[in-house]
Amino acid sequence: MVYEVNEYMDKKEHIAIFTTASLPWMTGTAVNPLFRAAYLAKDGHRKVTLVIPWLSKSDQEYLYPDKITFNLPKEQEKYVREWIEQRTEFLSSFNICFYPGKFSRSKRSILALGDITESIPDEESDIAVLEEPEHLTWYHHGKRWKIKFRLVIGIVHTNYLEYVKREKNGRAYAFLLKYMNNWVVDIYCHKVIRLSGATQELPRSVICNVHGVNPKFLEIGMKKREEQKLGKQAFTKGAYFIGKMVWSKGYTELLKLLRDHQTELDGLEVDLFGTGEDSAEVQEAAENYKVFLNPSTTDVVCTTTAEALAMGKIVICADHVSNEFFKQFANCRTFKDGESFVNVTRQSLTEQPAPLTNSQMHELSWDAATSRFLKAAELNKAPEKKLTKSHSKSFLSSSLGFQRNLEDASAFMHFFGTGFVSSVPNEQQCEELGVSFSHLVDDFEHEMKSSSSKSSSISLANTTEEMWKSPMDCLTECVVDVA
Repeated sequence: MVYEVNEYMDKKEHIAIFTTASLPWMTGTAVNPLFRAAYLAKDGHRKVTLVIPWLSKSDQEYLYPDKITFNLPKEQEKYVREWIEQRTEFLSSFNICFYPGKFSRSKRSILALGDITESIPDEESDIAVLEEPEHLTWYHHGKRWKIKFRLVIGIVHTNYLEYVKREKNGRAYAFLLKYMNNWVVDIYCHKVIRLSGATQELPRSVICNVHGVNPKFLEIGMKKREEQKLGKQAFTKGAYFIGKMVWSKGYTELLKLLRDHQTELDGLEVDLFGTGEDSAEVQEAAENYKVFLNPSTTDVVCTTTAEALAMGKIVICADHVSNEFFKQFANCRTFKDGESFVNVTRQSLTEQPAPLTNSQMHELSWDAATSRFLKAAELNKAPEKKLTKSHSKSFLSSSLGFQRNLEDASAFMHFFGTGFVSSVPNEQQCEELGVSFSHLVDDFEHEMKSSSSKSSSISLANTTEEMWKSPMDCLTECVVDVA
């Protein structure tokens, strides 16, 4: 199908946001894509669909907090909408649909089952946003994203290589994972947005922080600013740290700094809070602290740092590429080594934070983050030429160019290999999602037979299950969802 420019401009743009997690699991890839969907749909200029995983009851019981489970997708949709509307204070006008997934306990991640591109009808397959494109495509076995959608934009949330390096044999895994990520992103994405320079270099990528903060934290910042204007003591406590209770989330670095400089920091008390399902309540409990310490260098863009700045606090963080976005704020203080950490910490504890300006508050907001996303993805301007997309179910394009043929062959290799490690949802999940189980299994078997019959044309006749199970599983076996 070919859209002329005028025809396209008359048509409301459709953005489908695919992500790897959903509330009530309070992880970054559940929360940030949800805010993105709400704010992209806010002005009514485009149609937005958030595509999230639907888990079996046993996976829900294991993963979701406070014994929260759902019998049907519409129950979870209601929960998600209520959560976001309570925080944005406007009605959510985006759609929500589900794809079948399973929770891998060994990887601490949700993996998609079947071809999740089928969640969006062909007639609406305009723009796809892949939140964590590496994660969504490692095991993708289905229609090729670039053929299904006119434009595919990946948003890289997680510094997987840094986390993998901390595991046993981590450097070897990181070396292999780097090339796997590069390969799948090159095959499936037209453009990639990296939240900071802390992520690996990827094809056709730009660096831009396209995340904002929960509006509730900005409300606290405004309250603190008013207290400062009235001459009140806005902050009554000293220093604190907040982060997910895993060593890789800054605890190692912080405890080492405090241990190595006990004498210079004599008398310093730092209160530690763990994040999780009650993170919003924990942050509100931390409202009266003046200084937030965050020496972590594994984050891509640290959410708790952004939230602390939004609440008007002084933030002390490492002079690291992951913190480049925060350096524009007067209350952000960076350190290069232990000595400068001591100096910055001692000085900050004797000062009052600078009141947030309106422009600084806007820069931290989801309104500003949405504008940055539209600009980085080049969605803020009209297309300059005819836009062509294919509705073919084949994962191979029709281009005869050498570069396209090379990409087609690469995509075929990935498709063929993932056929041995991908799986389809069980019958119960299909029933809950309103999908025909027998039809889905037939499609899967048809694609496998089709790929096998074509393998000789690109010299893949000797590909075996063992060839693929080993790299596909080894490359991701120590990757955990730490976003």
